[in-house]
Amino acid sequence: MEKIKMTTPLVEMDGDEMTRILWKLIKEELLLPFIDLKTEYYDLGLEYRNETDDQVTIDSANATKKYGVAVKCATITPNAARVEEYNLKEMWKSPNGTIRAMLDGTVFRAPIQVKGIEPCVKNWKKPITIARHAYGDVYKASEMKIPGPGRCELVYTAEDGSEIRELIHEFSGPGVIQGQHNLTGSIESFARSCFNYALDIHQDLWFATKDTISKKYDHTFKDIFQEIFDQEYERRFQEAGIEYFYTLIDDAVARVMKAEGGFIWACKNYDGDVMSDMVSSACGSLAMMTSVLVSPDGKYEYEAAHGTVQRHYYKHLKGEVTSTNSVATIFAWTGALRKRGELDGNKELSAFADKLEKACLSTIEAGKMTKDLALITDFKQPEVLNSQEFIKAIRGNLEQML
Repeated sequence: MEKIKMTTPLVEMDGDEMTRILWKLIKEELLLPFIDLKTEYYDLGLEYRNETDDQVTIDSANATKKYGVAVKCATITPNAARVEEYNLKEMWKSPNGTIRAMLDGTVFRAPIQVKGIEPCVKNWKKPITIARHAYGDVYKASEMKIPGPGRCELVYTAEDGSEIRELIHEFSGPGVIQGQHNLTGSIESFARSCFNYALDIHQDLWFATKDTISKKYDHTFKDIFQEIFDQEYERRFQEAGIEYFYTLIDDAVARVMKAEGGFIWACKNYDGDVMSDMVSSACGSLAMMTSVLVSPDGKYEYEAAHGTVQRHYYKHLKGEVTSTNSVATIFAWTGALRKRGELDGNKELSAFADKLEKACLSTIEAGKMTKDLALITDFKQPEVLNSQEFIKAIRGNLEQML
């Protein structure tokens, strides 16, 4: 068959360890034989990030702004052990954090549901998408251990030198304190990204905080969402036949456990981190989770929600066979290809992405899967495939579809 043509390139961000191995296999087996693949390539592997003083990460984010769609492999966020292992110049920041900040984006994560891997919550019939604000809260917090009795205050000093003070606590003994912040502009971008994504995938949007307790911090989130919805999106939601509503985070958790799914749940940064892990674990694993960063001006960066699968990579280096789940990484590629097709009016490219996803899921539904899924499947005697065999089995199904 003639390869599918592309008009605009994707931004391709390569990564680390076992996911880097899978990345190459996916391209060789599932993409290059069928697509005249056009990408602008950036190596976000830790060695090259170190070599370029992490400039490559900044360049890849700027390229995403230019081209509008990116696909990213999992990358290492180094700790002290990684600094020593890779002989790094310094402990480089998370590439995901850098890209999120530069794109001012919101992370949307949803489980990949497939027959044979049933959610632990039995009434979850459709995926629940978690929309996670990617700025501030505990991730940008300042912390201090309090050595003994004393007074702690929040102090805001304006440019003219005037001050606003708020008592935090009168300590009678040792303790600990933390200061969190957020930005009005970032919250506004978060809200618009959520509203736009809901319209894009035609699903209801929920938003939840704890404004009854946090009457300024959380209430600001609530107010900004409502103001933007009322002024810019209410009519569009009505025309689309979808709903936006706000509730308290504890009420949202109770509702989610009884719901069928098929909606977007917007959360503040740490809430979204926790709830996406809950949803992914209940639906199988992070290897069965899509993740896309969406900026308020419509730039998209698709990735797997999981890490670099370090343990399997060390086995691979020893020449041992691994059974590593590549589904989330495949779906990062299909998400990016579909969106590229939508933006370019390239229906053939978008249709290919749909077929590759179906080929992936039908492989699992035929009882052929990696070890992690075999341990949790409802199928009685699944066929456990290694990393390469699983991707080749998907290719066999894809060729039949094409």
